[in-house]
Amino acid sequence: MNVANRSSRAAVSPLASSSSAATTAVKGGLVEVDMYTDIPSFELSLDEFEEFALARLKVLRKIEELKTRNTPHEAFRTALASTLKQHLPNPKIDAASHYILRAAYCRTEDLRRWFLAQECKLFSFRLENCSNIREFMKANSIDLERVDKTEKERLRSKLTSVIGAPSPLEFPSTEYYKVPFMEALRLVSNRECYLEKGMAYIPLAKIISIVEAKYRVGLSKSLVFAGHNIDNATDEEHSRIGPLLKSMNSQYTGPTQLSSLDNGEALTAANVDANARSMPLCMSQLHSGLKRDHKLKHQGRLQYGLFLKGAGMTMEEHTAFFQREFTKIMTGEQFNKQYGYSIRHMHGKEGKRASYTPYNCMKIVLGSPPSGGEHHGCPYKHYDDENLTALLGKLKIGSEGRDAIMKLKREGNPNLACAKHFEVVHGGAGSVEGVSLEGVGNHPNAWFAASRKYYEAKEGGGGGKGSLGSGSKEIEVMAE
Repeated sequence: MNVANRSSRAAVSPLASSSSAATTAVKGGLVEVDMYTDIPSFELSLDEFEEFALARLKVLRKIEELKTRNTPHEAFRTALASTLKQHLPNPKIDAASHYILRAAYCRTEDLRRWFLAQECKLFSFRLENCSNIREFMKANSIDLERVDKTEKERLRSKLTSVIGAPSPLEFPSTEYYKVPFMEALRLVSNRECYLEKGMAYIPLAKIISIVEAKYRVGLSKSLVFAGHNIDNATDEEHSRIGPLLKSMNSQYTGPTQLSSLDNGEALTAANVDANARSMPLCMSQLHSGLKRDHKLKHQGRLQYGLFLKGAGMTMEEHTAFFQREFTKIMTGEQFNKQYGYSIRHMHGKEGKRASYTPYNCMKIVLGSPPSGGEHHGCPYKHYDDENLTALLGKLKIGSEGRDAIMKLKREGNPNLACAKHFEVVHGGAGSVEGVSLEGVGNHPNAWFAASRKYYEAKEGGGGGKGSLGSGSKEIEVMAE
């Protein structure tokens, strides 16, 4: 790919340790399925480079959201198909965006793990819908040994006795393949294939899992390879795309920022305490830390300040809120001198006058952990089990909900733990009219917006004036 009439092939060439030719299955203009073993060669403007990457990022985050919500299979398929049609409408965007994000997400183990999980789910979805799997395997040199009719008939009783085997009527027309059992471990563990002399006998319909495994292994190796060579993509020669790659995982692709709360009120210094119960744990910890210590350190001010901005708080109200708390331990003059500029800068009124967006969960999770006197970060990632369990207990979360949250946390799934927390404290939110769970667990502002809608629908007054006592009580508990 070329960017702005200058070659950026060096920027993406570390992304594949091999360059075997492959065919992409395309139908109706949309990509059916692609192994991504060939780096594309075409020119992109810098704007297209970023636009295509963000388009795919929206798709991958949609996949994560659908998984987080345990979306039923058919609903998952429908939602993902619609998202793909909207954001990845042709092979050029699909191929370019994959390699750009591969470069952006190869830098750390956490980033690689996240990218691999979402891309494999996307690949599985596409493979299930591929109109000709045989041709796709042939085009991508996936050579599997087909079982001939004589051997198939000899093994009829064995092949039809495994879990999920074709029916007696389907058996004669079912194609079988055999592969080394190590390539079919999932099917073996589920007893969905017959084993003989180290070979697994698999019907064509289940060959998908073998192809998926090959794709996962190949992509995983390519990501590690790219991670060792990514400096080639961010050197001085490619200084224009280097910063884009480094910041891609923290790009905000969620809903636009709110201008007001759901009841028409703006978020202000006067009502922020009452609305604190709708904040996700990362932000309510910052809020309670500010209320208790009357200050926040640099990372905390950024994380919380941008969240408030995204929730609809104006620069003037942001300043008034922080000034109210900070001046309990300093003078107004000291506050203005030390913190006034940074707040104005955050809102695009100073410096290069860029209007900064709120941090998404990925940026918070991968950011620096809090140390002494700091309150930023993600509790599901950065808190130890003992402290997080105690905190959830103080929030009056029952043992069942607490155990479910902690299980996800221990499994290394902070986003899922956050989404489970939302589910536990907002019973039946998915069926409440007007409540969108899109982005919950992926962005603090999406949590806040969904929670606000939930309380508005349940109480008719949300977390605003009508619930001041409830909101204040929660802050007192969290500040203990």
